[in-house]
Amino acid sequence: MRRTDSDRQRRQDLAEIPPGHHVRLLPWTTDGKRCLLSTDNAGGYLSRLADEMESIQLAMGSEVLEHAGKVLDDQTASTGELRYAGVRLAECLRDALRVAESRGMRLPVPEDVEDDENDSDSPAEAVG
Repeated sequence: MRRTDSDRQRRQDLAEIPPGHHVRLLPWTTDGKRCLLSTDNAGGYLSRLADEMESIQLAMGSEVLEHAGKVLDDQTASTGELRYAGVRLAECLRDALRVAESRGMRLPVPEDVEDDENDSDSPAEAVG
């Protein structure tokens, strides 16, 4: 599995975190930049706030998807309505991807993945 530049940057960001601290990608940005929370209390106030915001974002995504489906099914929908639905869908997809990335960052890294990093330039072997 090849690593992307964002994977390498994320791993570098995580490497700079003191031992015992948990790192979390927060579900919001500041000036378009990612926000990371480093804490030794994974159940603290900001983590709970982030959990609530993620839940709200995912629920809103479901609502927008349902509404967009209705707009797309309407043959008389105006260009403005279609554009609005598309913009909202893009926002919700961006939020959902950030939630997925945040949750993925908090999963333990399997040992065999760490070994793959050392061999990232070698071709993958076939498993049979």
